[in-house]
Amino acid sequence: MDQADTVISEGRGFMRSRVVLTASKLDIFTKLDDQPSNAEDFAATNSFDLRATTRLLDCLVAIELLDKRNNIYHVTENGSYCSSRHPESVLPMMQYMDRMWDVWSNLTDIVKHGGDSEQVPGIVLDNFNWKAFIGGMHVIGRKMAGTVAGDFDLRHFKKMLDIGGASGTYSIAFLKQNPAMSGVLFDLPNVIPMARERLIDEGMTERVELVEGDFYQDELPAGCDLALLSAIIHQNNPARNLELYRKIFNCLEPGGKILIRDHIMDESRTSPPAGAMFAINMLVNRRGGDTYTMKEVQDGLEQSGFVDVKLVREGWLMDALVEGRKP
Repeated sequence: MDQADTVISEGRGFMRSRVVLTASKLDIFTKLDDQPSNAEDFAATNSFDLRATTRLLDCLVAIELLDKRNNIYHVTENGSYCSSRHPESVLPMMQYMDRMWDVWSNLTDIVKHGGDSEQVPGIVLDNFNWKAFIGGMHVIGRKMAGTVAGDFDLRHFKKMLDIGGASGTYSIAFLKQNPAMSGVLFDLPNVIPMARERLIDEGMTERVELVEGDFYQDELPAGCDLALLSAIIHQNNPARNLELYRKIFNCLEPGGKILIRDHIMDESRTSPPAGAMFAINMLVNRRGGDTYTMKEVQDGLEQSGFVDVKLVREGWLMDALVEGRKP
């Protein structure tokens, strides 16, 4: 493939994505995982158009997510990850990316005309997309969380506050690294039941207190000596991050630390590449959000009263860590 073909391939990538996202939104992989089928029966059972369904299934065979034998479609090993039956299913993330497709389609107009200023802080989703979003965050975080927790010295902490902790992926990983530490998971009322379910599965309900609240509106639970702000600061504009840092400073015990996990950009704002791409994701999803440089994060933390601010883990996939200490 020459250079021109490589560039064309980059532009054409949306076609493959659209096929996989549509199949995931329609839960085709789970359905065929349950019962392999020919196109006629599959379309009839699901009230799909036969011709369109056949073309979609054949394309999924071509990209090796399905297999076709004697006109019966089966899920391949790779395709099984998009089935809800797989123990490491990525289906929630795929379904959330289907929503992202719509907002990313606005990028051209946003570049030309700008976006509306952020009116309401936080993430606003319907119930289906909330579950997909929280499930997707777990898909991304379930392996990363253990690695990140293992790279931070947790031996001296007694109680961790996980702010916007979602379904508890990072609380669980951090508490596994320090069996003597307990935790408080703080998140919205519609998220807490998802966290409770995962904590039950992990046998950690006795170690984690679940507290409902909105960190934009409510005060944070006190009594913790470590506050984890995991994949939160990119949602906010600098002013809202400064407000949040000050809330955290006020709720922490003296000598306690804030730990931020996120993309931390170099001064050119082009590295890590995943962070540069994620800045576009914030542009199209949350016009007030962004990815931030180490200097920008440090300045905000120091304005809030934190000292000894430093980068304790470099990252490439939203896995950098920045810490600061409350005197």
